[in-house]
Amino acid sequence: MTQQILDILPIADSSLQNFIPGRNLELIAMLNKTLQDKENERFFYFWGNSGCGKSHLLQGIVEHFINRQKLAYYFPGELPADFDINDDLSCLAIDNVEHLDECAQLKLFNIYNQLRDREFALLVVSGNTVPSQLDLRRDLVTRLCWGLIYQVHELTEQEKIEALQRHALERGFALKPHICQYLLRRSKRDLRSLVMKLDELDKYSLIHQRKVTIHLLRELFQKN
Repeated sequence: MTQQILDILPIADSSLQNFIPGRNLELIAMLNKTLQDKENERFFYFWGNSGCGKSHLLQGIVEHFINRQKLAYYFPGELPADFDINDDLSCLAIDNVEHLDECAQLKLFNIYNQLRDREFALLVVSGNTVPSQLDLRRDLVTRLCWGLIYQVHELTEQEKIEALQRHALERGFALKPHICQYLLRRSKRDLRSLVMKLDELDKYSLIHQRKVTIHLLRELFQKN
């Protein structure tokens, strides 16, 4: 017998607290110092392959400011034509800068120039490669190099297992290592895809009122 359930389970937002650093300890250390006003850096550029955690970081930074009742924005691969910065802006995060069209590139170029003279306003941009290899306006590429540039390294297999177990606990259940390993073998290996599959498994177990087991995971893969 199955049971229909409402999708009301608490899903953890991307935050700096639930980001697993892995080999990105230097990046996280500098970012934390900056957010604690112990460093004067105001421009960051993060790059790396899809699924390495860039979006998680940018969303976590914006969440940090919003939780402190400060004005912050996150835009994934776009910059609305009607967007303008104002004196209250504390943080602007632009994800997947390589997807910006010509108008958005020009707008971001102008934003860099505007924020350069601000006492404090953090601008964080991410891309799929180092700035010099981006197919963007050359003057914007120059601006992307103004601040600190960090590669975001993807988690190792063990770190992904730890991340999945942490996410499972946040959803209210324990996940055994052998289930994680099976998931890694059968799913796309980027963390976003793995977490989405884990959420699907959690919902499937609740609908069918069964515990999360390797047999249930196999059943879910067969069903899909």
